[in-house]
Amino acid sequence: MNWWVLALRLAGLGWYVALCIVIGVVAGLWLDRTVGTIPIFTLLGVVSGSIVAFWGLYKMVYPLLYGSRHSPGMPPHTRPGAAEDPRSQRQSDE
Repeated sequence: MNWWVLALRLAGLGWYVALCIVIGVVAGLWLDRTVGTIPIFTLLGVVSGSIVAFWGLYKMVYPLLYGSRHSPGMPPHTRPGAAEDPRSQRQSDE
């Protein structure tokens, strides 16, 4: 992989994280103004935006680090290229 392709991917990840947090803050500010509360919704927006950002970041970076065969949401027996359990195979000599 070329260095500039990797740089563009990392820049895209940075934009994703920033956008998630900014959307959370803007939504929190809007809710605070609408409801007339202290910045409770802004803080909740920051926290929820950060959680969404870093969960998405984890899901996007995991295949780059460990390969696409080891995606975190798939059980081991459904991963592409995973070997089948030898105990489940029947012996044909019987």
